[in-house]
Amino acid sequence: MFTKVKTPREIEAMRESGRMLGHVLKVIKESVEPGQTGREISRMARQELKAMGGKAAFFGYQGYPDVICISINDEIVHGIPNDEAFEEGDIVSFDFGVDYKGMITDAAISVLIGGKGTMEATKLVKATEESLNAAVKVIKDGVRVGDIGAAVQKVLDAGSYGIVRDLVGHGVGHYVHEDPNIANVGKAGTGPALQAGMTIAVEPMATLGDYKVSVDPDGWTIRTKDGSLSAHFEHTILITEKGAEVLTKLN
Repeated sequence: MFTKVKTPREIEAMRESGRMLGHVLKVIKESVEPGQTGREISRMARQELKAMGGKAAFFGYQGYPDVICISINDEIVHGIPNDEAFEEGDIVSFDFGVDYKGMITDAAISVLIGGKGTMEATKLVKATEESLNAAVKVIKDGVRVGDIGAAVQKVLDAGSYGIVRDLVGHGVGHYVHEDPNIANVGKAGTGPALQAGMTIAVEPMATLGDYKVSVDPDGWTIRTKDGSLSAHFEHTILITEKGAEVLTKLN
């Protein structure tokens, strides 16, 4: 289903969904530390969301077994929380979805555990977040999908990072994944045009090596094929007449 123009009531539900999501990611970012595990973070996310009255959008989605995706170092996305302890300097990506009154938001952050990593890892995380911010700046009524991909690509190409091709952003709202796909590479002025009132998830994924990926035997965890480090940032965005409203800001 191509993402729909949302009604005012649906937009308000998505704003609340996004507020909840941003709060959970902020709590995770501020509290995660070396020695913690994915299962511990998953329990924290579940408890925080339950206290606010939201529902975890990922749990059971296409069979996914947890409420949050936690991906470490060369894992790009869809890692399943486990008992592996985070180590100082790890890049850990937290991807979370919230369903509130039937409206879904989706966002992700990458965190350097312990607040520090190698210079290369630090630059990768910073550039990936900057590429998302660049994409947000070009979004407005009438924006084309290629405009968004081109904005992401310009930032990541400048740092000679690998830009994951096999995984993309997407429409979001009534479902976790809606059309159109929003690649992180593109040519400005091409692709489907998007309208004010539509909601999309833009999610750059970058690596220190090649863009090719592989899937683990668990059927979920997707990692870099060459073992290089990766980072992932994502926001759910409401397209407006004049620009973009980020619904999943950390708050």
